[in-house]
Amino acid sequence: MNNLNEIESEKYISLETYRKNNQPVRTPVWFVIKNDLIYVVTRDQTGKVKRLRNNQQVKISTCTVRGKVTGQWMSGTAEILTEEETQDTVKWRDKKYGFMAKIAKFLSKSKGDLLAFSIKID
Repeated sequence: MNNLNEIESEKYISLETYRKNNQPVRTPVWFVIKNDLIYVVTRDQTGKVKRLRNNQQVKISTCTVRGKVTGQWMSGTAEILTEEETQDTVKWRDKKYGFMAKIAKFLSKSKGDLLAFSIKID
């Protein structure tokens, strides 16, 4: 599964980020792929963003909505995007996930402002 085209049609990836003590935390997330990068939209007050600010190394795999891993793990490096890049990423995400993305955006407002990050697979 080292070809991103193989996962593009999937709905979820399991994102593995790391606490300061290097303990992994897995979270199922929506994603889009553009220009050989994986993009994820979240909120700036979430745990995954806090962990990414401390350690940009991540692993990803396809998974179910509940996070059960269904593919092989790939290592990569995450980079938090600018506000302008985040706006573009939100548009891509909304196009892929449609009405469900709008509902998620509304329900997650209490967790801060929208923020996006990219993942470059090693």
